[in-house]
Amino acid sequence: MRVKQAEFITGATRWEELPVDGLPEVAFVGRSNVGKSSLLNELTNKSGLARTSGTPGKTQQFNYFLINRELYFVDLPGYGYAKVSREQREYWGRFIGQFLTERVPLRLVIHLIDSRHPPQSKDEDIMEAMRGNPVPYVIAHTKIDKLSGNKRVKSLRTLEKALRQRAMDVPIVQTSAETGEGKKELLQWVGMLAS
Repeated sequence: MRVKQAEFITGATRWEELPVDGLPEVAFVGRSNVGKSSLLNELTNKSGLARTSGTPGKTQQFNYFLINRELYFVDLPGYGYAKVSREQREYWGRFIGQFLTERVPLRLVIHLIDSRHPPQSKDEDIMEAMRGNPVPYVIAHTKIDKLSGNKRVKSLRTLEKALRQRAMDVPIVQTSAETGEGKKELLQWVGMLAS
């Protein structure tokens, strides 16, 4: 798949605000500061499409980007950021869980996990939510450019072990928004599963 056109359409903070046009949706989910916005910008070839920030927890809504006028990339709020109020964290947790399990137009979930750290408890919550879920699920192992060859292998094995413990066979794409690594492969998954 090639992204020829990408534009921000809307931001939703409640279920009733989600688009009702039925276009296929690809959700990008992950911890705060895992690089969702940077990866979205890389995939769409638009550096300012999704706003990036050094401050974790910047995305405070479900941001919908229309891709090639045929599907949406949906940038979900990051989870696990301590400076957001507990009520807000709980609300987003419930909303994200409902979205991943009940959203009818959802065709693919891309779960971003920082390659520099083993999967955190909230990452494992997403894995559990996706286990047995009929929606296809791919993991983007982000910031891979920050690791040397040996550390890359170790990080990948740790992630594969976490998946094996859940009897999950999930594609893992090693990605870097800096170098573009993994971009082509992720877009191939989008093309196969969401178009």
